[in-house]
Amino acid sequence: MIDWHRVEQLKGEIGADDFAEVVVLFLDEVDGVIARLDTRTDTVNLGDDLHFLKGSALNLGFRDFARLCQDGEHTAKTAPVEMSFLRRVIDCYGHSRAAFLTGVNAPTKRSA
Repeated sequence: MIDWHRVEQLKGEIGADDFAEVVVLFLDEVDGVIARLDTRTDTVNLGDDLHFLKGSALNLGFRDFARLCQDGEHTAKTAPVEMSFLRRVIDCYGHSRAAFLTGVNAPTKRSA
């Protein structure tokens, strides 16, 4: 679900303090887009939202969430995206977010 190697890599690249700021910014921005998806009644600009989510997720190691967003982004280019798919995206983010927050605060080494 979470690419812990990517998380550690990013933390090493930018340092612990900046990493904490990136996490706060990531969660704030992604939570906002997820809230918009949760209340969406149309698919206008959906591909753009999914593209943003995918890129953000890849940067912070949300592997499964990024894959799901990528699938939706590709679908949105050629066909309508089902609202049930958006529910899967929202649910996946919730699970990924919880796993990340639990793992990033855990004192032991995590597995990928």
